[in-house]
Amino acid sequence: MSQEGKTIHPVSRAVLAIIALVVIVVSGNMLVSSLGIGHKSADLTEDRIHSLSDGTKSILRELGAPVVIRYYASRSSDYMPERLKLHMRRVDDMLDEYESIADGMLKVEHLDPEPDTDAEDSANLDGISGQPINNEDLYFGLAVSCLDRTATLPFLSPNDETTLEYEISRAIAEVSATRKPTIGLMSGMPITGGAAAMPGQPPAQPWVFYNQLSRFYEIEDLTMTPAEIDPDKYNLVLVFHPTDITEEAEFALDQYLLQGGTIVACVDPYSVAARMTGGGNPMMGGGGTPVASDLPKLFEGWGLELSSQVVGDPTYATDMNANRTGLAVLTVTQEGMPIEDSVITKDLSSVTLFLPGGLTKSGGGGVSAQTLIKASPQAGLVDNLKASNLDPSLITSFRPDGKTHELAVHLSGNFKTAFPDGKPGEEEAEETPDSADPSAEAGEDEDASEESAEGDEESADPGYLTEATKAGNVFVISDVDAFYDRFAYSIGNFGRQEIVLGQLNGNVPLLFNIIDQAASSTHLIGARSRAATSRPFTVFREMEAEANQRVGKEIEAFETQAEEAQKKLDELQSQKTQGTELFLSPEQEAEIRKFREQEVEARKKIRELQKELKREKDQLKGQLTLANIAIVPLAVIVAGILFFIGRKKRTRAR
Repeated sequence: MSQEGKTIHPVSRAVLAIIALVVIVVSGNMLVSSLGIGHKSADLTEDRIHSLSDGTKSILRELGAPVVIRYYASRSSDYMPERLKLHMRRVDDMLDEYESIADGMLKVEHLDPEPDTDAEDSANLDGISGQPINNEDLYFGLAVSCLDRTATLPFLSPNDETTLEYEISRAIAEVSATRKPTIGLMSGMPITGGAAAMPGQPPAQPWVFYNQLSRFYEIEDLTMTPAEIDPDKYNLVLVFHPTDITEEAEFALDQYLLQGGTIVACVDPYSVAARMTGGGNPMMGGGGTPVASDLPKLFEGWGLELSSQVVGDPTYATDMNANRTGLAVLTVTQEGMPIEDSVITKDLSSVTLFLPGGLTKSGGGGVSAQTLIKASPQAGLVDNLKASNLDPSLITSFRPDGKTHELAVHLSGNFKTAFPDGKPGEEEAEETPDSADPSAEAGEDEDASEESAEGDEESADPGYLTEATKAGNVFVISDVDAFYDRFAYSIGNFGRQEIVLGQLNGNVPLLFNIIDQAASSTHLIGARSRAATSRPFTVFREMEAEANQRVGKEIEAFETQAEEAQKKLDELQSQKTQGTELFLSPEQEAEIRKFREQEVEARKKIRELQKELKREKDQLKGQLTLANIAIVPLAVIVAGILFFIGRKKRTRAR
């Protein structure tokens, strides 16, 4: 008998199968890693904290030149704190995702700047110095380069975790930009400086914020009457106190916005700065500048409305000099900045707005609207002159109006034109010519009818946009005084020269945050501040709050009993006559014993509540641990079984 072959022992088959499985897994991982798709994953967290925002992805996909990120981290040091090591792993994962999405246009170089090494020299050349931690200089920073431009993040602090993505994306956008960002300026107030108010006096100096802005951006004066605004040339248009703006100028802004432009508008129903520079005239500013400004046609088209009176708010009212209260001088804290992860307002402790107007979103416009800063529910509108003079009668006569008054808003999306009836001035230009001969009119009717079809075709293209070709952005702040030198900066005198000592508030950082986000790249507006990976366990907090409330009631009852007993003892003490001893009656001694028993009982209940709280927390921890360990693997097993059953059915059907 011939034997075709020997059968393999079942144990050997199992061993071979395991070896084959290991080889497949390792080879699969190597293949996935080599293809650059190793970091593809599903982010199921509530705030998508492990995913890059759409704005960042757009920046990476539109890179026109290679970008290099030199990532300096002291990995070999034994003195790196555990908190920094954990944050380092998060940065590693984020940069891996950056590299993956950029599709070869971004490279991350990992460098460990040990003492007396080329990596340390490279870090110093990039402006990244070691931070003294645990008696050793530790490096943890980034240098982002593209061609001949470099932006540096000197130290990646875990405290700045939520803004890390924005800062990296901003650096990439800055170094990869082909030209310096250009801002178009339309201002009804002389913020760029001007001639002397009187002969013999020095010329008016530019506002401080304008000088600072011009260091980083090209600023071109569009005047208040631009015929058109080129969206390819201007990264954004800053409209500052647009007093008596014409419809033609608003139309130019409208067309710029419909082509994907960004507008930052600072308007004001009553500008204190205009009044101060106008020789005391309450209605006119310097050089005849009105105190009020608005964008009437554009606001109507965008679904916004600006109040003609200023907003008073006792919640955010500011204490002024001479013990006076500025009811309409609002120092708005983080409570009035509702978007928690906004890179514009996140790091602002407060902003101070001087007689701001109230913005109301009246609907329409077809775009999304976000509130950056708002007044409290106790706010209302007050008289402009009384508010500017800090009239004390406002404090007692003020009543909230129950309306929502927003102070800074962001509109974004595909806008529609604010001029549905056509370009301003077209109707006046299209006048019907006078006819001297009625018979000539009759003779021309036939020619006119023949040309009507051509006229209809021409009228189909009005020569201007009625809907957006790209998504646009609008930021509106209802105050211009917030950026006036005297209200935004601490000014000192050095001889006859005034110098800036520092910022008084978060006013200018608010404006610069908006401009930096929009001018560096329009995609940065979509690059959000990330939620923190360290999340508070709100369930535990709720349990602790509930227990504290229960314990607090017991403590409160105990304190009340102690106060009553102390009062009775004080009464006995006051009745004691000089030279006599104080003896307590049996009833009084019994009362003291009763009080002490109540004290012991209350403390026993407190301990029981604390033990009960600990048991509840331990039980919850156990449930969560079981869920993390068992539920996910169980779900995978169930899915595998279902897949196996389905496959078995399909096999039998064949």
